[in-house]
Amino acid sequence: MKRRFALAAALVALCAAVELVAGRGMSPATAWEVLNGGGDATERHILFQLRLPRTLVALGAGACLAVAGLVLQSALRNPLAGPEVTGVTPGAVLGAVTATALGLAGWDSPLAVVVAACAGGCAGAALLWLLTGRGGGDPAQTAVHGVLVSAVLGGVTAMVLLVKPGELGSVVQWLVGTTEGRVWQHWHLLWPWALVWGAAAWLLAGPLTLLRCGDDMALAAGLRAGRARTLALLCAVALTAGAVASVGALGFVGLLVPHLAVALFGADLRTALPGAALVGAAVVCGADAAAQLSSRLLAAVLDAGRFALPVGALTACLGALMLLVVVRRTPNRAF
Repeated sequence: MKRRFALAAALVALCAAVELVAGRGMSPATAWEVLNGGGDATERHILFQLRLPRTLVALGAGACLAVAGLVLQSALRNPLAGPEVTGVTPGAVLGAVTATALGLAGWDSPLAVVVAACAGGCAGAALLWLLTGRGGGDPAQTAVHGVLVSAVLGGVTAMVLLVKPGELGSVVQWLVGTTEGRVWQHWHLLWPWALVWGAAAWLLAGPLTLLRCGDDMALAAGLRAGRARTLALLCAVALTAGAVASVGALGFVGLLVPHLAVALFGADLRTALPGAALVGAAVVCGADAAAQLSSRLLAAVLDAGRFALPVGALTACLGALMLLVVVRRTPNRAF
């Protein structure tokens, strides 16, 4: 197990290194020179004020989404549960966009966006809870209602965007999920938020393990299933809100990374949760590096000048393919 954690940490470091030099204006040789104290003022600004915070935000957001997804799948006993299809991510997006439209938050104020996103995520999760409350936590019913809630919240978000297209047009790329323009302010807000709620999720590893076995077994062990599930969902919503407020709605990260984490680190959530954080960080950071390299290639091929492929577009395409594999492998099985 220690070896697997070491390999995961090495993968995170590798993805971060590639991310630092994947974009324009920074070659590996230049980055190494700047890290050794050399380089001119422009190169130092690119690396330390643009590249480094973008990399750290990608790592933090990926860790948040992965842990949130594993918590949701464990609490709801559903392998297809995730922030994207349980109303949490669409609710967080709707909250942030609505607050921006009302002038209560702005993309230059990450704290206000986090608060609005957290409120929207809680509303989305609460709506799903109300719809499935009478179903006894049936995984299939939860999945169906989750897709419906996410679709409705996505439609409402589109309506809000249409109300003020001129003022909100700049957030369309953020709705897909992007790390463009992430600066130190975003990182300084994200890391303590992720640390606090990630630690809270890890402290719930024992109750979550019992919930995965079913409410009857949890009650037999003396666990108050409803209370434990509420706390777990609160952690998942908070982690998702922090990620959404930082990088937007990255598709399928919180849904599929937990499956990789459980396969690599086992079903014990005391190890699977930190493992999921490492895998999620590596996936998002690596995807962002691949998106930047693809943008440079497409710009050269299409002669389009500056072309930026959002990382969310890449995770959505790759995640959809992986989701087909997961569904075919576990079509009727609970978590």
